[in-house]
Amino acid sequence: MLEVRQNHCFYLFNWDEPYEEQSRFFSPEFWREQDRILGSAQGRGTTWFLRTADLFGVNAALRHYYRGGFWGKINKDRYTFTSLERTRSFAEFHLLQRLHQAGLPVPKPLAAKVEKLPLGGYRADILTEKIENAQDLTALLQTQTLSDAAWRQIGGLIRRLHDLQICHTDLNAHNILVQQSGAQEKYWLLDFDKCGQKSGDFWKAQNLVRLKRSFWKETARMGIRFTEENWVMLLQGYGVKSLQA
Repeated sequence: MLEVRQNHCFYLFNWDEPYEEQSRFFSPEFWREQDRILGSAQGRGTTWFLRTADLFGVNAALRHYYRGGFWGKINKDRYTFTSLERTRSFAEFHLLQRLHQAGLPVPKPLAAKVEKLPLGGYRADILTEKIENAQDLTALLQTQTLSDAAWRQIGGLIRRLHDLQICHTDLNAHNILVQQSGAQEKYWLLDFDKCGQKSGDFWKAQNLVRLKRSFWKETARMGIRFTEENWVMLLQGYGVKSLQA
């Protein structure tokens, strides 16, 4: 892993030898010049999908950090700087690295950038693995149901995360990704911005209740195929019979 400082910018690179122009890896225009943009997705901002398998061994997703809600309309991407390790991109990079090394199905972190701003604060970007042949769980559930085994697999994945004492603060149906390869399905967890370690067990049931609410919300909003029986199977995979809402 490389840690690099150039003027007012700080970088983490998940490789041992530097690449030429690696400081430009966080610019969509750089990848456009190389004819390496595969596509994009719109969320709070634009996530760019990049053809980088020949460089990094995997294709990549490039994301700039944007604020949401009311404050995002006033200050779209500037954050308060307290320490480098607590910046959005460096914190998510290190957490993804920990989970990836523990064998959890999360995108491999490739690189992170923090740009300190002249008048205070910082902006941030992250480059992670692009999960191929995948869609978020809500998209899949709009057209098909999942087997009991699939729901148990999802529950088991969340249990593995919780056993590491990691709280996914935005655990919802959109942050579970389904990767399909023939008849095989693999489930991934996404979007670990502002997530981290928590002690104790009190928060774990609350985390699951949040997930259940998101399934019912998308059942009403998007018409996804989700039932109470599906939830029972997820809890079975997690290793409990029921939760207190």
